Amino acid sequence: MKQFRQKQSRPKKSSLIAGKIAVLEALQEGKQIDRVYILNTLHGDVAEEIKKVALKHNIPVNKVPVEKLKSFNIADHDGCIAQLSKIRYQDLQEVISWVVEKGEMPLFLILDGITDIRNIGGIARTAFCCGVQAIIIPEKGVGALNEDAILTSAGALEQIAVCRVNSLMKAVDDLHLNGIKVFASEMTAKKLVYDCNFKEPSAIVMGGEEKGIFPALMKICDEQFKIPMTGGFESLNVSVATGMILYEAMKQRIN
Repeated sequence: MKQFRQKQSRPKKSSLIAGKIAVLEALQEGKQIDRVYILNTLHGDVAEEIKKVALKHNIPVNKVPVEKLKSFNIADHDGCIAQLSKIRYQDLQEVISWVVEKGEMPLFLILDGITDIRNIGGIARTAFCCGVQAIIIPEKGVGALNEDAILTSAGALEQIAVCRVNSLMKAVDDLHLNGIKVFASEMTAKKLVYDCNFKEPSAIVMGGEEKGIFPALMKICDEQFKIPMTGGFESLNVSVATGMILYEAMKQRIN
């Protein structure tokens, strides 16, 4: 079934920083930046320093054609625009330690390749209601957590910890080192969702509707499971599927 992506609205000018020097200064000052858009033909010391500092802080740098920069409707961009984030990204290990120190049982959600901001917003809203302490996303290959995503989440994205990492593979390794079991939702799995034990420290990986979970990431997960379905339909919407899985986890934990 073909998927149609929602056209995202243009970011407000108040959320944008334009110009190489201004963007570099914002990065060096530690401002919360969602991503940097840099002209794909832009070179030089300042451009390289922008990439270096952004990489240090796990901030995505998108090399784009001039048409993309023009779409922001800012004339003096100097080949570089940064978009400020309303979300303060958290360090994964710090969040794990914080959850454990509070005496809570970790329940994390990993989003791999989910690009539709409506789905991300809906997922965050359900995750917050089901006791998920953190959502883990990659720095690339995920929908922007912008104002539209926050609105769709009913503000949940500002209430739940969001950890942006440069590698989901490494994130899973970190979870394993902290004794957290990683489950992968996979429609061809033999095990059913309600046969999983979510009472233990858990992280659940949800893949995008088009490509699913990256095969190498799937391989290092501890268990795969599926949601039973009838009618021979292809699959569930990822936001709906995530809600069903998280409510099963919550049900197990409150019983």
